[in-house]
Amino acid sequence: MVTAGFMEKKLNELTGRLQKAFGDRLVSVILYGSAAGGDYQEAFSDLNVFCVLTEITPAELAASEPIFRWWREGGNPAPLLMNRSEVGPSTDCFPIEYQDMKERRRVLYGEDVVENLVIDRRYYRAEVEHELRSKLIRLRQKAAGVLHDPDLLVRLMADSVSTFLVLGRHALLLGGHPCGIGKRGTVSEMAARLGIDVGPFETLLDVRDRKVGARSLDGAALFGRYLKSIQSLVAAVDRLEK
Repeated sequence: MVTAGFMEKKLNELTGRLQKAFGDRLVSVILYGSAAGGDYQEAFSDLNVFCVLTEITPAELAASEPIFRWWREGGNPAPLLMNRSEVGPSTDCFPIEYQDMKERRRVLYGEDVVENLVIDRRYYRAEVEHELRSKLIRLRQKAAGVLHDPDLLVRLMADSVSTFLVLGRHALLLGGHPCGIGKRGTVSEMAARLGIDVGPFETLLDVRDRKVGARSLDGAALFGRYLKSIQSLVAAVDRLEK
C-alpha cells in the first residue's frame, strides 16, 4: 500500500531529478488532481504532475526521457510537459485540465504558473460536453467486450466512475453550483442540482472503497442504469448556455 509518506518521498525524488536535469531552465513543478486535493486512492488514482520549462527542444526531451521513464515504471502517467510561453495561450485548448489545476494543485517547485490563468466559459463548456460524449462512446466500446463477464464489467465501470464524476463536477461548476472536491460530495450535488439518478455512481464508489463486492452485484443491470445516468449528465451539459 502506498502511504502518504511514500508518495511524498517519490514526489521529492521526482522534483530533485528534474532540478538536476534542467537547473534554471525549470520554471515550475505542480502536483494536481486527486493527490493534491486529499481524494487520492492508490488503486484508482494517478499522481499527475505538470512540469514547465523555459523552452523545450530535443535536448530537453532527451534529458527528460530517463526521468519520465522511471516515473512511468513506478505506475504513474508521464508528467505533462510545456514551455513557459505555451501555458497562457493554451487555456482555450485545455480548459478542463487547467480548471482542475486551479482547484486542486500543490506547487512542488518554482512558480505557480496556474494561479492567474483565466478560463473562457465557451471553450470550457464545449470541452466538458466533448469529453462526456467521447468517454461514453469509449465506455460502450469497452463494455461490448466484457458483457459476458460480470466481474470484468463491474471493474470497467469502477475504473471509469472517477472520470465521469470529475466531468460531473465540471458540469456543476458550469451550472453555477460549486461543490466540494470529494467524489461523494459531487454525487450528492449531481442528484440535488441536476436531478440525475446517482445510485449507480454511489454503488461504484462503494466497490472502489471495498464496501461492496463486485460478485454481489448484477453487473448487467447496473451497467444499464449507469449508462442512463451518464446520458442524463450529457443532456444536462447540453442544456447549458452555449
